[in-house]
Amino acid sequence: MGEVTNHIGNSSVYNGEEEEQGDAESNTLNQPLVKANRTLSSTPLALVGTKVSHIESLDYEINENDLFKHDWRKRSKTQVLQYIFLKWTFACLVGLFTGLIATFINLAVENIAGYKLLAVGHFLAQERYVTGLMMFAGANLGLTLIASVLCVCFAPTAAGPGIPEIKAYLNGIDTPNMFGATTMFVKIIGSIGAVSAGLDLGKEGPLVHIGTCIASLLGQGGTDNHRIKWKWLRYFNNDRDRRDLITCGSAAGVCAAFRSPVGGVLFALEEVATWWRSALLWRTFFSTAVVVVVLREFIQICKSGKCGLFGSGGLIMFDVSHVTYTYHVTDIIPITLIGVIGGVLGSLYNYLLHKILRLYNLINAKGKTHKVLLSLLVSLFTSVCLYGLPFLASCKPCDPSIEERCPTNGRSGNFKQFHCPKGYYSDLATLLLTTNDDAVRNIFSSNTPNEFSMTSLWIFFVLYCILGLFTFGIATPSGLFLPIILMGSAYGRMLGGVMGSYTSIDQGLYAVLGAASLMAGSMRMTVSLCVIFLELTNNLLLLPITMIVLLIAKTVGDSFNPSIYDIILHLKGLPFLEANPEPWMRNLSVGDLGDAKPPVVTLQGVEKVARIVDVLKKTTHNAFPVLDEAEVVPQAGLATGGIELHGLILRAHLVKVLKKRWFLTEKRRTEEWEVREKFPWDELAEREENFDDVAITSSEMQMYVDLHPLTNTTPYTVMENMSVAKALVLFRQVGLRHLLIVPKIQVSGMSPVVGILTRQDLRAHNILQAFPHLEKAKGRKAH
Repeated sequence: MGEVTNHIGNSSVYNGEEEEQGDAESNTLNQPLVKANRTLSSTPLALVGTKVSHIESLDYEINENDLFKHDWRKRSKTQVLQYIFLKWTFACLVGLFTGLIATFINLAVENIAGYKLLAVGHFLAQERYVTGLMMFAGANLGLTLIASVLCVCFAPTAAGPGIPEIKAYLNGIDTPNMFGATTMFVKIIGSIGAVSAGLDLGKEGPLVHIGTCIASLLGQGGTDNHRIKWKWLRYFNNDRDRRDLITCGSAAGVCAAFRSPVGGVLFALEEVATWWRSALLWRTFFSTAVVVVVLREFIQICKSGKCGLFGSGGLIMFDVSHVTYTYHVTDIIPITLIGVIGGVLGSLYNYLLHKILRLYNLINAKGKTHKVLLSLLVSLFTSVCLYGLPFLASCKPCDPSIEERCPTNGRSGNFKQFHCPKGYYSDLATLLLTTNDDAVRNIFSSNTPNEFSMTSLWIFFVLYCILGLFTFGIATPSGLFLPIILMGSAYGRMLGGVMGSYTSIDQGLYAVLGAASLMAGSMRMTVSLCVIFLELTNNLLLLPITMIVLLIAKTVGDSFNPSIYDIILHLKGLPFLEANPEPWMRNLSVGDLGDAKPPVVTLQGVEKVARIVDVLKKTTHNAFPVLDEAEVVPQAGLATGGIELHGLILRAHLVKVLKKRWFLTEKRRTEEWEVREKFPWDELAEREENFDDVAITSSEMQMYVDLHPLTNTTPYTVMENMSVAKALVLFRQVGLRHLLIVPKIQVSGMSPVVGILTRQDLRAHNILQAFPHLEKAKGRKAH
């Protein structure tokens, strides 16, 4: 059912297949990928993964009806301790399972990609270059085909990184099928296939999504069709606790990707979470601590050679902790320059990716076959470039003063021989013909100022800029972290080569700072990125210069366009509420929004069944104000027989009443024991919105329902003269789904409810559609 409480005009019935094709094919390069209705309140459609879905809001507000209050009062101290214990147990399990799955993904990627590269190296040693290309491209096409077919046919929501949808969920938007078991399994297998295929994408974003899937499945007791009905799970049968678990899962995913526990917590706080508190901070930190313990244990096991081709190069991380860096005050100029370049290139990358994602949407809208073919075409282009471009680079002689083996023909190593004669290596093959993780470790290497030529770095940088733009958006699980790190480290190392003797900073440090600056310029994160890079390098000496680079890059990037995740949220049509209201919202009151909508649909405290059925059939509203005749005459001068607001009742509860046939033959208030006997409190937490299969007889239509025990008697209300800006801040920070507008002055015969605001009513785009004159006021300072 739709989340919207009031509509302007009539809306057509949604037909999934027709809507998906019609909206997608009629897009221009200046419109969202999914069109929104030109009304103040609209039933939104959005892209979740690569699937057009019907979007609703979540109920983060506590529904304080009589049943909830009774259940809360009767909870014993043992039950409260059990609830707290389960929260920490789930936080532990989220970290444990995320760490195990991350280990499995990394071991699978390293072994699959390793055997593939060993086979290619075998053909290169025999100078069978064409056969090596065919084997390399064929293996990559097969792996990409598996990942793409799984995403297209079984779980479209598994495509992409998943982080924008997670941000939307934690902002209060229900993203259908985003955290299901099928999505998680496809994300795991698809990530292994896509990363092993050498595509320019990482497993960091998918790991965040996988962590949230684990958290969601634990909280709800399994999948929708095979859910565990244990009594103690009832505590988590609500959106609020599921939100906390998913926040823990997102932090655990980042920790598993970078082995950065504090960075994972800060990522959840800075980037994905809308609502935060200290207790949630402790539990997310506990989850990331469990992940680190699991990863560290498997690192020790793998160092003994029990993990196949996976060696001692670190686990799902870029092991540069052995690097020692030094710098001086005079290096502030190149450091500042890196930050400026990162901000400019990051915003440029966001702009170009924005246009390419629109183009890909037009291709993907043509059907499943086109989605798979697009993925295969990108894979083939990537394979040809990775294999063919090293032939353009000249061979370099091995430096006898370097302790590391040179040249190497294995799957990893910092000096790949490729087609070069004995005693020589190909610096470009060292960066291209390897896994992405090894490429990062190679380009981050220190004390190797002459290892990579400027020409090879330029080729590497341009290639990964192209691949980073055209790979993201295909129908496979993908992450943005690694492509941006590769691009940023390339221009950082090039800048270090240009500076030469004018700086004391090692080229490896320039590569690290370049990667950090481009990530800040594109993703606009600062604190979490700073800690992640510190934990990666294990060097606190980098803290001052990393902070400077990140702050400069973010400031420069913000002056051009939003962050990449905000751009993707807009493209997908997800109704994300920003933290900062538009300045012109100070000049508009919530009463003005209420006047732009039809009259509010209300119900009586004891309502006729026929009226409830009629309201459910004719509207898609999710909640209805419940009104009563005032029992006491207020001092404000309200006449006898006035109307008072009793509260707000949810659509799901009305459907539950009809399904249980809790009807009264006479119009009266029920006793408390009657309600508790029919409605267990935890049962009301379940969403019950399917009204089609409810059959009501004509005699039952004339009966009554007492809505008082099921009504939330403490809904959030605002005065009609409150500014929209202030209402938006309240709505977002509290995590509301509905906000009632009440009149400033109550007079006899006047309804106590002026209107209801929902998420769609507070979005700037929808407001400007209903109030076009406000477009001229955008950008002006509020008085």
